Amino acid sequence: MKKFFAEFREFAMRGNVLDMAIGVILGGAFGKITTSLVNDVFMPLIGLLIGGVDLGKLNIVLKAATETTEAVTLGIGTFLSTIIDFVLVAFVIFLMVKTINRFHRKKEEEAPAEEEPAGPTTEELLTEIRDLLKDKQ
Repeated sequence: MKKFFAEFREFAMRGNVLDMAIGVILGGAFGKITTSLVNDVFMPLIGLLIGGVDLGKLNIVLKAATETTEAVTLGIGTFLSTIIDFVLVAFVIFLMVKTINRFHRKKEEEAPAEEEPAGPTTEELLTEIRDLLKDKQ
């Protein structure tokens, strides 16, 4: 049992596992920020532009509520909010990846190109082969 926990601790303390855990935590927090941005800023503005409708509560009623059953509705507003949320997150991730790639390209351009080791010229090789053949005779 002691060996099991030692292996688990070694696994959990690897750099890439910790990096992944930090990424998941930050991703969750970022998701909350974008959801709030969509629900509290964009959706009211879009609702105002299309006639003062609260898009979060925009539903299509398929079957009206009765005394014994609730209404059956399609949550179009909620779905639209989720789509906008996704597009914002995808756009921010795209910008992050684009920026990271630009830094990598810039770093590669700044790095001095490795010079190939200077080897013998063709004439030097032919001269060496000729001399070796002379020595064999």
